[in-house]
Amino acid sequence: MTSRLAGQAGLGRAVLALGMCGAAGGALVAGLVLPFAGGAGLAARSAASVLTDLPVPLREEPLPEVTRLLDRNGHQIAQFYYQNRQSVPLSAVAPVMRQAIVAIEDARFYEHGGLDLKGTLRAFVTNTRAGGIRQGGSSISQQLVKNIMLSQAESEQERAQALVRSFRRKLDELRYALALERKYTKDQILERYLNIAYFGAGAFGVQAAAKRFFGVDAADLTLTQAATLAGAVRTPYDTDPTLGDEHRDRLRARRDLVLGRMAELGVIGKDAARTAAAGPLALHLRPEPGGCAGSAHPFFCVYVEREVLTNPAFGYTRADRERRLQRGGLTIWTTIDPVAQRAAERAIASRVSPRDNQVASETMIEPGTGRIRAMAVSKRYGRNPHDRDLGPATTYNLAADMAHGGGLGLQAGSTFKVFTLATALKQGMRFGDGFTIPGAYVPSYGYRDCSGKSVNDPNTVIHNAGGEGGGGPLSLEMGTWQSVNIFYMRLEREVGLCDVVQTAKSLGIRRADGTSLHEVPTFTLGANEMDPTTVAAAYAAFAARGRYCRPMAVTAVVERDGTRTETPPACVTALEPAVADAVSHVLTGVFTKGTMRGQSIGRPVAGKTGTNNGYTSAWFAGYTPALAAAVSVGDIRGSYRYPLTGVTIGGRYYGAVQGASLPGPIWVDSMHAALRDTPAYGFVPPDMARFGGGFTPGLKEALEKQREKEKKKREAEREKHDGDGDSASDEDATDGAASGGEHASGSTGTTPLAGGAGGARTAPTAVRAPAAPASRSTVRSTVVRPARDSPIAAAARSAARGTSPRAPLRRGPGGVPATTGRTGWASLARHHAAPPAAPPAVRRAEASRAEARRDTARSGTAERGTRKHATADATANHRTTTPATAERRAAVPHRTPRGRRSAVSHEGTNPPANRSTTHNAKHSAPHNANRSAAHDAKHAAKPNANHAAKPPARDPAPRRAGSPARRHHPAHPVRRRA
Repeated sequence: MTSRLAGQAGLGRAVLALGMCGAAGGALVAGLVLPFAGGAGLAARSAASVLTDLPVPLREEPLPEVTRLLDRNGHQIAQFYYQNRQSVPLSAVAPVMRQAIVAIEDARFYEHGGLDLKGTLRAFVTNTRAGGIRQGGSSISQQLVKNIMLSQAESEQERAQALVRSFRRKLDELRYALALERKYTKDQILERYLNIAYFGAGAFGVQAAAKRFFGVDAADLTLTQAATLAGAVRTPYDTDPTLGDEHRDRLRARRDLVLGRMAELGVIGKDAARTAAAGPLALHLRPEPGGCAGSAHPFFCVYVEREVLTNPAFGYTRADRERRLQRGGLTIWTTIDPVAQRAAERAIASRVSPRDNQVASETMIEPGTGRIRAMAVSKRYGRNPHDRDLGPATTYNLAADMAHGGGLGLQAGSTFKVFTLATALKQGMRFGDGFTIPGAYVPSYGYRDCSGKSVNDPNTVIHNAGGEGGGGPLSLEMGTWQSVNIFYMRLEREVGLCDVVQTAKSLGIRRADGTSLHEVPTFTLGANEMDPTTVAAAYAAFAARGRYCRPMAVTAVVERDGTRTETPPACVTALEPAVADAVSHVLTGVFTKGTMRGQSIGRPVAGKTGTNNGYTSAWFAGYTPALAAAVSVGDIRGSYRYPLTGVTIGGRYYGAVQGASLPGPIWVDSMHAALRDTPAYGFVPPDMARFGGGFTPGLKEALEKQREKEKKKREAEREKHDGDGDSASDEDATDGAASGGEHASGSTGTTPLAGGAGGARTAPTAVRAPAAPASRSTVRSTVVRPARDSPIAAAARSAARGTSPRAPLRRGPGGVPATTGRTGWASLARHHAAPPAAPPAVRRAEASRAEARRDTARSGTAERGTRKHATADATANHRTTTPATAERRAAVPHRTPRGRRSAVSHEGTNPPANRSTTHNAKHSAPHNANRSAAHDAKHAAKPNANHAAKPPARDPAPRRAGSPARRHHPAHPVRRRA
């Protein structure tokens, strides 16, 4: 008993003696003095109790660590953190770094048991003499306890309590340090300290500090680098090198101090210390931005961030999910494809500037999985200078809905017609089925929403878009290819508004603002505001043969302990595969016969343009079997207040932005680049036994009537020009139209309707800024003219013109526009490759025809000319009439014995001209083979109505073999008479 009391008294005298060294000896020393003010005996007993009855070691929560986002190839694209930290084992830290931190912070770390009284007294004396902090007074174990308390602080108040200088906090810190010494080995304590310590410049832990200061891993630190980091730990804010030269000077002084201390302890030689101290800091500061602002793909990053924060799989509450994202140290594998992302970004940047008020957005989605491969916006992500609303940047993810950081969305326009098309095919409609539409339409009856409520609107008058004509018979394909509004309003009424809405919902259609869909008669015209991601996912379902997959951005999550959780696609069968195949079959015609004619990516594609009433927004959505994408364009200031008319976007002037004039070319260029390394696959052919053989009443007769009308116009033109033109091209248009009408009416039962309705939106309105060079994707000027007659006539003109916003203007001698290949309705039925050059037999036949014409003119004898014409026709027809199939006839067009063009079936493959040049091409094509450039220039711009009728001076000249009008391809040169 006596010895125990003596021991306690001795401990009390030792502590008292230490405290008498001065109050400035440190908070711990000063604090330990206070308990003994009431008497040595009481002090001894209290001190013994404090230092022997140790608490349970601090509960150590996992340290806040960086969450990393990786692309599909495993490359980091973003990171989130509360503290920039990446914990590493002690074996992954360079030995020299361990030596440096121990030398400057706790030289006797491997000798004491948590409380180093000798080291504390030595530090007090050294620091007092130096007039500043040169050595640490607390052990590494004590510093670890302090950092644990700081890391667990949830508020600024808790953080302040962890840093307060008081006897109670210092005494608790000491007791917990002693408890840690009992729980862990020295190396385990050192490892925890190196991972938790703050080194300045936003770097927590030695790994993050090594990356931040020098751009290397902690395992690769050199002596100089290790000494620099070890010196920064004591005063990380005063030595933060990112704050200026003064702070860097302090950091260098601390580095040299560490080097001197290491030499003093014999860890390194004095010469090595002097050499290292003579060198510069050699910092290579690498920014480590957190959040999406520093991401290479910020809009996709925002989508992933919102997905994590709203998905219950990442936590029960939003606070739990945010904590996990900021502190969890997760590795999140995402779906983004760098190739597709670059393709989308470049396609948008080439046509829309960040400074434009108009903004373009695009999302690409993989069919069958829903994986988002690209997400791009024309503006930069972030805030504008002075926090202005308008400028080159935005914080809205305009490619997504509001739940994923987007805005209110844009009306989707005619891209919604695809849901009515799918519903009609699902209910039994066949290719070629159709009906006659009026020139205007009032939805006064027949529309009920899914609650059974009548939603008719007798006060609204629906008109077709410019160029769609005033009415007439149309088939399912014609109405789709040319996007005829009235046709689809009538079709929606026939199949049922609610059925169309249900089809759309099954394909994932939801409004961008999260509210219920507007179930109104104009639903099929895209009255709901959408985002590109939702629309792209819906179209991807058609590419996947009816399998709809929810858009997904995360494929796997790896916990900090290495546990990996895969995220499977969320897919359902929304449509029968046969119905989806039939939809794809119709939508392929949009590129070959409809509003996107002339624009291609060199592989099978399907899609739909969308131009809203009043040009408030423009869309294009399309797909291949491998990838689907949707592009939207609208004014960020408000689509209704600022329609896309009379605007300059990306340096080009647009009279009116349509789906085919800006979103369409963006889609084409981005998809072409995104799929450059992907094999080209075709769509599954439709079940013709189920979907073929439809009938449109009156369509055949309307086409025949239109053919006669066009024939009379051609005769008037020939008379006006003294019969020196070649009328074959115009005959192609109308004879081909008649052939297409026969197919459309269902007479064959094997070929769907081949044709186009009155030229809807085939004339883009873009004008390149002056002095800009032409290119493959140049969008040129057009003039929109109202339809002069029926949609059937307009359709024939549209098919013959072949207009396209991407077709460069070809000019002949003297600057006169060269003829474009003109095709008739029948030429819209099948796809074919560019026709070969005329064979020798055909060239000989042409020479024979020319000789016959000359003989007839010299002798005035029709008989000789007739014989020679018959011989030439027989030669030319030799290989085109046997076997007599449409495919062989399409390969080599020929003239019938009456001198009229055969009803062959070509698919329009030539890039059409834009509206400003189509009129020129229309009137130059029948005559370009035999007239001079001056004559072309004189008559190219005159409309048909200005050509007065005359009696024919002579028989129309036979068409030249291989001429552009005959071959339907702009690659063939224009032959002119010398």
